[in-house]
Amino acid sequence: MKRSWILLLALAAAGIVASVGSARGAHSTPRSGALHVTKECSDYHGQAGEFCTITSSNIEQIKPDMRVVYHQAMTPAGLDSDLVLSAVQGSSAAYGHVVLNSTTSHITFSGGTGKFSGFHADATVSQDAKGLWHWDGTYSFTPHT
Repeated sequence: MKRSWILLLALAAAGIVASVGSARGAHSTPRSGALHVTKECSDYHGQAGEFCTITSSNIEQIKPDMRVVYHQAMTPAGLDSDLVLSAVQGSSAAYGHVVLNSTTSHITFSGGTGKFSGFHADATVSQDAKGLWHWDGTYSFTPHT
């Protein structure tokens, strides 16, 4: 009977340890999910090399004050440009492409450096009445091999 009681206590302790480990894992950085980013573009006037500034994000890798720098200039047909998302002074960057015209408002990211290694995102781009821009879609990080 005493051995059964000790075995039961050992199993209960193992269950508690496993639960604590699972709870810690639940609070770690998600590897995929919904993406919601807001940016303002007071420093962007349609020229190559100009940027917009992130104001909010629901994922920890994209922080306020990061910049989205556009490589190509806007044309009368709209914007079709490669871009880089990064901090003003930082070693991490995400690489993407945006298309904005009368029929398409879409941004994609495919890879990056540092904390954006393996980053992928696919989102719709919209502008609200206040002039803020929004990315709403999904993101994921390719598992490290």
